[in-house]
Amino acid sequence: MADRPLSPHLTIWKWGPHMLTSILHRVTGDGMALVGLAVLLWWLGALASGPEAYATFVSVMTSWFGYIVLVGLTWAFFTHMMSGLRHFVLDIGAGYELDTNKTWATLSPVIAILLTAGFWALILLS
Repeated sequence: MADRPLSPHLTIWKWGPHMLTSILHRVTGDGMALVGLAVLLWWLGALASGPEAYATFVSVMTSWFGYIVLVGLTWAFFTHMMSGLRHFVLDIGAGYELDTNKTWATLSPVIAILLTAGFWALILLS
């Protein structure tokens, strides 16, 4: 077997907020693709199937379970968006300083939670 360097394992790396933000970016992207697509297809199918099917969709989506799904999708959207904006800034060459990177990696999920809360407060209180 050839003598070549081994890739570092997770036990070698020190855990940091940038790792959590990266993992959340991937998980929220997959979640929106799978769950969001399922909800979208169900909504379109209910629209095409008539008033009874649409009433069923609306009753499920306005139940406690439906609100959990919709709030979760909203949180996933804002988390993915904030992480994407962070990566965009990194791609243009800014924000690589350790303190700046750590700050924005920490603020991305926090801002996403605040945006989700504000979005749903706007919807539910209007």
